[in-house]
Amino acid sequence: MLGQLCIALVAILHIGFLVLEMFLWDKPLGMKVFGNTPQKAQLTKVLAQNQGLYNGFLAAGLIWSICATDAFAISLANFFLGCVIVAGVYGAITVSKKILYVQALPALIALLVVNVMA
Repeated sequence: MLGQLCIALVAILHIGFLVLEMFLWDKPLGMKVFGNTPQKAQLTKVLAQNQGLYNGFLAAGLIWSICATDAFAISLANFFLGCVIVAGVYGAITVSKKILYVQALPALIALLVVNVMA
């Protein structure tokens, strides 16, 4: 139960990232969150929307792992949480260290909880 809650929280984060990147990238909130100017936001909007779509896929996979009812659920959770961690570490290296704490750390905590509770 605690593992599923942690997975759900990571999924909710990624749904939030999807909304920010796909729909709010060039809006005041999106520009504030990502530190963009209107010009930069306009130039990178399509790339951000693509990135948001991938975050949606990660959220869908995490939700799938919560809905699965057999031992396959842990494998799904491990895979998708691992993907989130890798993406978060890469983002921290290439974009901003903040991504390590906002994306990778919650997924790492969820991964540890899921596997300790299994």
